[in-house]
Amino acid sequence: MPTRAESAEAEKKRISSVLRRLNRHFPDPKCELDYQGTYQLLVAVILSAQCTDVRVNIVTPPLFAAFPDPPAMAKATQAQVEALVKSTGFFRNKAKNIIATSKRLVESFGGNVPANMEDLLSLPGVARKTANVVLGECFGIAEGVVVDTHVNRLSNLLSLTKSQDPKRIEKDLMALLPKKRWIKFAHQLILHGRRTCIARRPKCDACFLLEHCPGNSA
Repeated sequence: MPTRAESAEAEKKRISSVLRRLNRHFPDPKCELDYQGTYQLLVAVILSAQCTDVRVNIVTPPLFAAFPDPPAMAKATQAQVEALVKSTGFFRNKAKNIIATSKRLVESFGGNVPANMEDLLSLPGVARKTANVVLGECFGIAEGVVVDTHVNRLSNLLSLTKSQDPKRIEKDLMALLPKKRWIKFAHQLILHGRRTCIARRPKCDACFLLEHCPGNSA
């Protein structure tokens, strides 16, 4: 039976192999939301809750054509924004948060999106996932790890966590991964979840992580 140290070393090697393979298959992963500037990304991520990036990318061009920046959006009515974002689901709450966030950006941050976690979390509708996306994508700041549904599911399949709580998962990943990989890893896992390890029809036979996946049933 391996010692605890031997088991820890084996797990470290497994995680290193997972990271190498992700780098090989997704060397330059990008956020798949379309946006121009930090504000547009912030709004797009708020809209992406319980919604696909494809749908958000359809909705945002007319939304930003009508309300291109925080001052414009802050003056929008609830009905106007609801009509433009309705197809993303939970549209009433999303419209309310987008307008309220825009007002706060104008009133407290000079119309700019802040570049730190504390201030981002003070914005209506912004939790750690949204804040981490904005910080990593727009500012290159690795404050934490983005945990969306794909990262949640794949992290559990890969035995990188045993939790279903996003905050706990993020802490587990931050402890396991080099900080320089926090931003890139989340993008890579999201892409892998969309293209290969699909929730309802995983393509295990084509998965480059299969041998390192304790959660697979193949």
